Amino acid sequence: MSTITAAEPAQHAASGVSLYRAIWRWHFFAGLLVIPFMLNLAVTGSLYLFKDEINATIFGYRYIVQPSGQALPAERIAAIAAAAVPGSSASSYKEPALPERSAIVTVAGDAGATLVFVNPYDGKVLDVVGSTDEFNHVVKRIHSLAYFGGIPNRLIEVTGGFAMVLVVTGIYLWWPRRQTGGVVSVRGTPGRRVFWRDLHAVTGAFAGVLIFFLAISGMPWSGYWGANANAWLTEHGLGYPVQLWDDVPKSQKVTEDILPKSGWIVAKAPVPLSDIAAAQSAEPIGLDKAVAIAKRLGMAPGFDMAIPSDETGVYTASLYPDDLADERTIHIDQYSGKPLIDIGFNQYPFLGKAIEWGINVHQGQEWGRFNQLLMLATCLAIILSCVTGVIMWWKRRPAGRLGVPTMPPKRSVYYGLWLITGIFALAFPMSGLAIVAMIAFDQIVVRLIPVLKRVLA
Repeated sequence: MSTITAAEPAQHAASGVSLYRAIWRWHFFAGLLVIPFMLNLAVTGSLYLFKDEINATIFGYRYIVQPSGQALPAERIAAIAAAAVPGSSASSYKEPALPERSAIVTVAGDAGATLVFVNPYDGKVLDVVGSTDEFNHVVKRIHSLAYFGGIPNRLIEVTGGFAMVLVVTGIYLWWPRRQTGGVVSVRGTPGRRVFWRDLHAVTGAFAGVLIFFLAISGMPWSGYWGANANAWLTEHGLGYPVQLWDDVPKSQKVTEDILPKSGWIVAKAPVPLSDIAAAQSAEPIGLDKAVAIAKRLGMAPGFDMAIPSDETGVYTASLYPDDLADERTIHIDQYSGKPLIDIGFNQYPFLGKAIEWGINVHQGQEWGRFNQLLMLATCLAIILSCVTGVIMWWKRRPAGRLGVPTMPPKRSVYYGLWLITGIFALAFPMSGLAIVAMIAFDQIVVRLIPVLKRVLA
């Protein structure tokens, strides 16, 4: 027969308070550090969701044409584009996806890669813009902070991991504990802190799953995690099917080196070589025939065609469309016209398909307008969460101090959090290391320096 003492409920309550305070403290720290980055991701992500609509309206003068008669051959369009940028040569050609779309040729020269927009019917050059200056390219690079260099780009990777932590810890803090409001309703008025607390909690709770999805589906683009995940999948037969490359000679280039856009799974796949022996006796088939071969093989409209830069290069047709069923990459020997590699979405392993699907949904491309609006709503929820979090903090912040939630009364609760952090660090090293550094700072540095201990209270 057991005996229940009065101390046991008190200990249980103290453990609950300690865990809540520890999680609240780290939810606060994580949010405070990544709010500027989350706002950037949400604003630029909202813009990128509607890149096609932006191209068709604001930049319609270079994307939209009036169909009239027979379109010019691809080689003729590529020559017009190269002539528009003296000293350049065409490196890729984008077949118009629709009759009312322009052809886009990427040319390479001393000034780097340049996009030339050409009316495919009359050959008029509609616009010339540096490939890194194109609006949506700039938005995407600001989104990832790659526009500002390698270190800021790593910070976005850390932010993605922190976003997942914020969702999980936020759900724990939101979870109903006998309160009558702040679960699905918002109490008070904007003048009261409880209003902003409830608005923050309810927004995060209802949008949490989607925010978590955006964070984890964005990880494949990250510099460290994305590159290593791609390499690991390939090494274990879960990425692109490497056996397709067994019987063809391979160059030192990968698919993303020669194309403006490619699927994530094949971006790091090697580019095969054309028949080197044939280079001594045969003539290249030319861009027109390469385009015709890609169409004959069933390539959907709107594909990019990389043009060989030397005698061993290949023509590479690639399409990364809204409809993943049409995603495909074909490498064509520039002399024989033989398809050396032909790989489509249906040939990817299950995990590869899942990642490509996640990326497609992340970009608002999978279910048309509904997908765009769903991701836009998630971006707006992120913005609202950031704004309400800052207002809520400002209203509760003591004068002269940061207003960090107090440390838990039971220090042993951190043992479990260290274990969870270690597991998270194995899955997402950059984010995990940042969290470890934060915990070490809080538990060691803050405790030893009185000024910091006072400010961070």
